[in-house]
Amino acid sequence: MPPVRISVQLQPQHADYEQIRDAVTRTEDLGVDAIYNWDHFFPLFGGNPDRTAGKHYECWTMLGAWAEQTERVDIGALVSCNSYRNPQLLADMARTIDNMSDGRLVFGIGAGWFEKDYDEYGYDFGTPGSRLRALSDAMPLIVDRLGRLDPPPRRRIPILIGGGGEKVTLRIAAQYADVWHGYGEFDTLKHKLGVLDNWCAEVGRDPGEITRSTGFSASKISEADAYHGLGFTEFTFGLNGPDYDLSQIGPWLAWRDQVNGAG
Repeated sequence: MPPVRISVQLQPQHADYEQIRDAVTRTEDLGVDAIYNWDHFFPLFGGNPDRTAGKHYECWTMLGAWAEQTERVDIGALVSCNSYRNPQLLADMARTIDNMSDGRLVFGIGAGWFEKDYDEYGYDFGTPGSRLRALSDAMPLIVDRLGRLDPPPRRRIPILIGGGGEKVTLRIAAQYADVWHGYGEFDTLKHKLGVLDNWCAEVGRDPGEITRSTGFSASKISEADAYHGLGFTEFTFGLNGPDYDLSQIGPWLAWRDQVNGAG
């Protein structure tokens, strides 16, 4: 089983960029393993009575800044939306940021779901099925382009597939993911892992090659061992602007170090 990793998603909403920059520095200094943002154009919650109103910043230009600002942590989107960019361009963007960060990019990608992003920016929202088909079609193009760029990425960029759809998303994860990221309570995630393992058998992939990752509430540290027992080794905590309160992350880092044998 891979070592445990503790990650933070700095949700780029309801904050000025100076506050996000400060949060990135504080998060890296704290000792987490990865810092993620997300790929949306509007807030997802909080703020004004219209929960999607308020300050917000774009994902990939921000990752370029983080590549230069940070020195140690992995960085990436949790997750990038396949619909918003040509897949081969997206691969080139990922390669560029991987080089800028000396090989620290995690390439998170998913099918997309937030209708306001699509409508406001002129993308065809389609259906869940059409968006998933587009993601399935994009993945071989992304992998191929990553293999043909000059200069190449600094490392084989780990691909993180986000989502729990059992008919398509988990099949795509079985084919392409180095990391699968899912959400849900214990029994739900246990079931999803079984589906992922079945898809791995279907496509001829060793499920042990795929790191299990989940979004988690920082207050649920008493449940950490149970989820680790399921095979989850990356735990990600979402922090909202403008404050980006890191106060509950310390005990998780201590638990990580104990599990990994460093404490």
